[in-house]
Amino acid sequence: YLRAGAIVFYILFLTTMVDAVLKSFQISLEALEEISLLLRRDFDKGLEREGDDVVVKMLNTYVHSLPDGTEKGKFLALDLGGSNFRVLLIEIKDREISQLDKKLRIDDRTKQSTQEELFDFVAQALLEFEKEHNITENLPIGFTFSFPVHQTSLISGTLIRWTKDFTAKGAEGQDVTKMLEAALRRKGNVAIDVVALVNDTTGTQMAVGIHDPDCYVGVILGTGTNACYLEDLQAVKKHKGEGSDHTHVIINTEWGAFGDDGSLEKWRTSFDRDLDALAKNKLQQTFEKMISGRYLGEMVRMVLVKLQEDGLFLVGNASDKLRTPQVFESSYLSEIETGDGTDLSACTAIFQKLGIDGVTDADCRIVRRVCEAISTRAARLAAIGIVTILRKIGKLDKCTVAIDGTLYEKHPHFRERMVSTMQELAPGNSVQLKKSEDGSGRGAATVAAVASRLYKKK
Repeated sequence: YLRAGAIVFYILFLTTMVDAVLKSFQISLEALEEISLLLRRDFDKGLEREGDDVVVKMLNTYVHSLPDGTEKGKFLALDLGGSNFRVLLIEIKDREISQLDKKLRIDDRTKQSTQEELFDFVAQALLEFEKEHNITENLPIGFTFSFPVHQTSLISGTLIRWTKDFTAKGAEGQDVTKMLEAALRRKGNVAIDVVALVNDTTGTQMAVGIHDPDCYVGVILGTGTNACYLEDLQAVKKHKGEGSDHTHVIINTEWGAFGDDGSLEKWRTSFDRDLDALAKNKLQQTFEKMISGRYLGEMVRMVLVKLQEDGLFLVGNASDKLRTPQVFESSYLSEIETGDGTDLSACTAIFQKLGIDGVTDADCRIVRRVCEAISTRAARLAAIGIVTILRKIGKLDKCTVAIDGTLYEKHPHFRERMVSTMQELAPGNSVQLKKSEDGSGRGAATVAAVASRLYKKK
């Protein structure tokens, strides 16, 4: 009995000590409301003016209309924004979409080379795709470019800065469409018709909007995070007057930078600060680092190292494998949190893969608790971002939010935690979260189709 009691006491002690470390990741309803006010303040500032002190940029996409169902035709779509580049041939008819596509991996050397080399890669892929599919006509192109861009029209915009792990020299401050056109000229091809330069978030919204006329918001929850929404053009005070016939415009918030001015410091943990110190983009993308898949695995790793140092995890195990940055992949959170927690085999397999043996059931339960704490915080922050947008545009009663990204798609509990948090914040809301199918591909083509429709109408 004494031995059994000691074991129970030890487990309770471990649980208490682990919970004390994880408490800093908890965000109360009151805290979420405070964060919402700060985010709304930054939204308003970004709509009012531009400047270095404007953290949330609220970029004009020059997309002035949602799909109305009459869009039709064949379009090309280019998708540049992650580890893979894609070329797509898409046909739209009666709100239905069919497609052919090709995916090519972009190696780190190309990502970090020069803008000429990167866009030569894009141009070559496009020309080879057209040859493979015998495309001889000059089809309208929707170009998804998933980085912060200051757009000056629907077809042109300058790269503000690279994000993720892209650092190609000579691109920042340059017009994206012109860099593509120059690359095609270097390949001996001048026939190109880019009718829409699209952010992947806008594409996400439009890919659902082609089927759902109530889709006013698009959100990315994957490697990175961002959101866009349909705004009343009169609310965009920095609007320079591009035409009196427009009443609305999709705004690309670039909300990943929220908190870069220190406004989220109150809710950041010591682990957030340590993660930022190791990141290539220090003091940037603060909100994104608390939410997106690129960072969640690393956050878990840092917490586990702390627990190991405190003698609460891997007790008696001298392995230092977890001290290697980025060794704990974000996909592991989804694997570990699948199920009700009784089956610990996924956790054991992951640690064997990492070369760490002797992991106990108690260790695996601790790992799951850490994963739950960090992914729950991410889901709650994503939810308050969405609710802040919906409150701003008055759409809590009837609205579809299009969402794309592996974090939202693959994590077993992320969606339900978002929905639960949104009900806490806005009880009785009738908002629907809808998975967007290929927003960066189909969505770009949809924007191109809407642009073509409006051009013909004009």
